[in-house]
Amino acid sequence: MLQPSEYSYNGKSNPPAPNQPNFNPVKTVSAPVEQATIGRTLVIKGELSGSEALYIDGRIEGKISLPENRVTIGRNGVVQANITAREVVVMGKVSGNIECTDRVDIRSEGSVTGDVSTIRISVEDGAVLKGGIEVRSGEHKQNQSQQKPEAQKAAEPPKAMAATANA
Repeated sequence: MLQPSEYSYNGKSNPPAPNQPNFNPVKTVSAPVEQATIGRTLVIKGELSGSEALYIDGRIEGKISLPENRVTIGRNGVVQANITAREVVVMGKVSGNIECTDRVDIRSEGSVTGDVSTIRISVEDGAVLKGGIEVRSGEHKQNQSQQKPEAQKAAEPPKAMAATANA
């Protein structure tokens, strides 16, 4: 059965009480996204590692290792490093190999020179990609985490031999 609203029209207008807000915002609970930022004027030479997302708008030379997180190279970012991350978004320039456990996204203004190994890849119109691409399946990722590195090498035949054996 329908109940009349507190503010329904009954010949008179019933404005909300002045002490009460006229709406209740929905509160959501989510973990805050921690993201480190390397600013436009910063230059880092060496090895970067950590456990939070990284936004690069400056220059990095060396190695970036954030296997459980996202690395974003901003429009002004210039990276001359191998990158290991869960997800990589490129809007600037990258010279080096990218090893991703989830996704690589090269935006229209982005440029990558190096080999890319990932499960999913997106390259927008206008983006530049010079190098090899290896797109793995999701099953390959799960098998890697379950097997020891030595057992995996023994169980998986070399790619060149596998291609010629089936021909």
